[in-house]
Amino acid sequence: MQTTTLNGILYAAMITNGAASLKNHIKEVNDLNVFPIPDGDTGDNMFMTIDAGVVALSEESEHLGDTAKRAANGMLLGARGNSGVILSRIFAGIGRGLEGIETADLRAFHKAMESGVKESYGAVAVPVEGTILTVYSEAVRYAGTRISGASTFETYFEDFHYELCRSLERTPDLLDVLKEAGVVDSGGAGLVYIAEGMQQALSGGVTIAAETHSKRKNVDLNAFTEDSELEFGYCTEFLLRLQRAKVDLDRFDIDALIKWLNSVGDSVVCFREGTIVKVHVHTRKPGDVFNYVQQFGEFLTMKVENMTLQHNEAHGGSSFRSRVEKPRKPYGIVSVAAGDGIKETFKSLGCDVVVDGGQSMNPSAEELIAAFEEINADVIFVFPNNSNIIMTAKQAAEIYEGSDVRVVNSKTIGEGYAAISMLDTDAGGTDEIIAQLEEIIADVVTGTVSRAVRDTEMDGVSVRKDDYIGFVGDTIYVDSPDRAQAATVLAEKMNAGRYDIMLVCCGENVTPEESKQLYRALSASYRRTEIVMIDGGQPIYDYIIILE
Repeated sequence: MQTTTLNGILYAAMITNGAASLKNHIKEVNDLNVFPIPDGDTGDNMFMTIDAGVVALSEESEHLGDTAKRAANGMLLGARGNSGVILSRIFAGIGRGLEGIETADLRAFHKAMESGVKESYGAVAVPVEGTILTVYSEAVRYAGTRISGASTFETYFEDFHYELCRSLERTPDLLDVLKEAGVVDSGGAGLVYIAEGMQQALSGGVTIAAETHSKRKNVDLNAFTEDSELEFGYCTEFLLRLQRAKVDLDRFDIDALIKWLNSVGDSVVCFREGTIVKVHVHTRKPGDVFNYVQQFGEFLTMKVENMTLQHNEAHGGSSFRSRVEKPRKPYGIVSVAAGDGIKETFKSLGCDVVVDGGQSMNPSAEELIAAFEEINADVIFVFPNNSNIIMTAKQAAEIYEGSDVRVVNSKTIGEGYAAISMLDTDAGGTDEIIAQLEEIIADVVTGTVSRAVRDTEMDGVSVRKDDYIGFVGDTIYVDSPDRAQAATVLAEKMNAGRYDIMLVCCGENVTPEESKQLYRALSASYRRTEIVMIDGGQPIYDYIIILE
């Protein structure tokens, strides 16, 4: 084919095919994890991000600008993890560059790709070269220099993909941590697979993925029988196209709709983009919701699921409760955590909402926005407690307009725990409170013990597969076949005796007896330090040691 102009239908096919290509290579991208522990999730995060854009393309349109905008908005809300946020910003920049354009020639499209470079770099406070940012920008620059009068979209994407691969191979030369681990940048690798799918779509091909969207488990039909009562509501989602014949588009009140939805349900996420309204709500009577909103327009998509049947899946686990609108309050707290014990600990510290998530299970921007909506506060402090969630939290804060959302740069569970436990809302204005929290975080040290998934040599430590490694930040201090020994040596390396309090969160695989033995060993070594053991129940990390 010799494609010289691009319309919305072809661009949608390219994005869909790019998502399918990445889907087929998620494991390869995840395995490019710098750290030798089972927490690689870049492939999952990038796929769920671009897949959210695919889902947003439920309505075919030949208008390229409209298609690009819908895909970009879907990705912005679905973004997870740092690479997912950067990917969403790339497509947001492309969408902005194509705004108002019905069809684009190659030079106009390349200009939009350059807009993606600018948008993605602007999303990162301190851009790091040797990452997906570099891979994308170098490939765009190279493909742009190759444009001639004979160029087509096919030749452009050949050049783009060629330089993506070359730039990806150069990433270890720009980042020592990649070179030491013997891997290339995982985000850049994910982008290569997306480009391969997009390139194939240009040629008329279709990448076959086992499941393009998130695969659902088979529901247990016996979970709701003829004798059951509806303990849980229905997870109800839809896209509604506002109709001029039904409503004055300029005067449509989205806040009034949100208020009504909160009166009949909870977990409400509702926003307007142009003439499309997206709604997510948990309610006992989805039919009433559908009948009410149809006075404003017509449905593009609809989904209703009984949460009793899905309670073990992503949306389940919390029973429906009749919504009592919470009074507005000055401050609210959202934190992110994994493990029942850790989540309960954060709630006991005063968190209004604890979003389920952490390493390898990063929440989306949309899930965080739902938490903001639930609180109803003037100012909301967000504690991501993971360096790979901070960008997503900031993106959610940027999108949400109902409160002044402030993201605290807590990179670990320990930093979040210390900051929330010492949060003083009477310390002054919001800026002063944030400054105080940053000071608290600076005095906290968090160490972690986890199982190694491969042999490697890092920081002068020989790591053997299936051993337990103890590390602080990106530095490995110990390798041991025994996780309790790894924890005790790590505590020593962290100079635990200099601190007043040691909090130890035990993971889901740690038995009560192991916990007791570790407590006795630590107590004997650090008699002047108060040691608190928590049955955290967190995955991946067998022990999290917090010193303050």
